[in-house]
Amino acid sequence: MAVESSTGDGPSHPGLTRQALVQAALRVLEREGINGLSMRKVAAELGVKAASLYWHVRNKEELLDLLTDELMADAEAPPREGDWREQLREYCVRYRRHLLGKRDAAKVVAGRLAPGPHLLRLMEDQLGRLRQAGFSDADAAMINYLLGAFVQGFVLQEQGPISASEAMGASRREAATAAGEQLRRLPQDSFPSLVALADDLTGPSMEARFSFGLERLLDGLSTLLEQGSDVRSEATPHE
Repeated sequence: MAVESSTGDGPSHPGLTRQALVQAALRVLEREGINGLSMRKVAAELGVKAASLYWHVRNKEELLDLLTDELMADAEAPPREGDWREQLREYCVRYRRHLLGKRDAAKVVAGRLAPGPHLLRLMEDQLGRLRQAGFSDADAAMINYLLGAFVQGFVLQEQGPISASEAMGASRREAATAAGEQLRRLPQDSFPSLVALADDLTGPSMEARFSFGLERLLDGLSTLLEQGSDVRSEATPHE
């Protein structure tokens, strides 16, 4: 028996599956970026009319939910080697590399919670490690969010042009060098710190910036874990 579509556009195109739709959307995303992703273009990729897609997703937002999970299909969790800090560091390093390797992946997944089989697998793995490390359940949940937000936000900034010159074809290093020169030319009496720190502000690579931010984040989690351990130990009667 045919199922009625929510749009009333008639039965789905024979052979069209949700998985085929997602794979077509991935191809369009890789080829044209998120700004070029549309239901019409995904339908054209599949050789069907756009109305056929609405048997599987109600709108583009639902398609992005499916894409969010599918983009994690080949993401690999790090091995369970070293302490919790080493494992979380490797999680973030791998996640950044994964997002950078897929066009506009960060723009799709940033801020979106769309639990599918691939995302659930990674979340369960990371939450299990955090609980095993001694973080409370509430802290583990917050850390899971914090790490994802940090990496996604960093990649979004990393992939966006830092100035019009980069958007027009200059390299990031060329754009950063130009910005540094502009800072050094500022009136020193009005902007003493900007002039003095021009090289420090514009010189570090994105790798150095990511590493610095990640280590400071892990420092904070170390303090959180130590404080949590102290609270528990104080609440436990001494033998």
